[in-house]
This record gives sequence, structure tokens and C-alpha cells, in this order.
Amino acid sequence: QVQLVQSGGGLGQPGGSLRLSCAASRSIFSIYAMGWYRQAAGKQRELVATFSSGDTTNYADAVKGRFTISRDTAKNTVYLQMNGLKLEDTAVYYCNAKITYGNSWIDYWGQGTQVTVSS
Repeated sequence: QVQLVQSGGGLGQPGGSLRLSCAASRSIFSIYAMGWYRQAAGKQRELVATFSSGDTTNYADAVKGRFTISRDTAKNTVYLQMNGLKLEDTAVYYCNAKITYGNSWIDYWGQGTQVTVSS
């Protein structure tokens, strides 16, 4: 199991920046994959950016070149730096950790953080 505690986010302006943090209760080296998803009102949850299989990163096309996922292994924390914010980035952002279980994995989620981009 793992507990994920999120911080950051809030209100940002178009073209501005925000940063999200996600602190895990165990070493992130023991976690198969970790990253960020988001869910806008009336839409399905979607992948934003993830780490998997070591240092491999994956970004949604909508955020490539604007968002950066990073991690601090000493703090067991993953970050999402969001630059060049757009109105369509408004959503609840969730930290995700996938922990292997047999031949599959179990998803764990943070509490969610509202990000609102507005002028």
C-alpha cells in the first residue's frame, strides 16, 4: 500500500505557471509507475504525465512542451511543473501510483487538487 498526499495547484492565469507535489508514504523506487492524471468537469480522467520503468516519462500530447514531471527520490515526492497554462488545463489533478500485484498492479490515488486557469 501507499498513501499519496498532494499539495500545490490553485488558481493560475493563462500563460502562467503552477506546481503540484505528491508525497508518497514509501520509497518511490518500490513503485512501478507514478504520475499525474486530471479530470475536467463532465469528462473522463486522463493521463497527464507519468514516470514508469525507471526514468521513462510519458506525456499527454496536450501538455507536451509545457508540463514537466520530475521527482525527488530522497523526499519520495513527484512534481508536476505546469508552464504556459491554458484555460483547458482547468481540472482536478490526481497523483497516481501503480504498485505491482502478481501479474498486474493496483492503482492508488491522491486526494485530488483543483487547478483553475482563468483570466
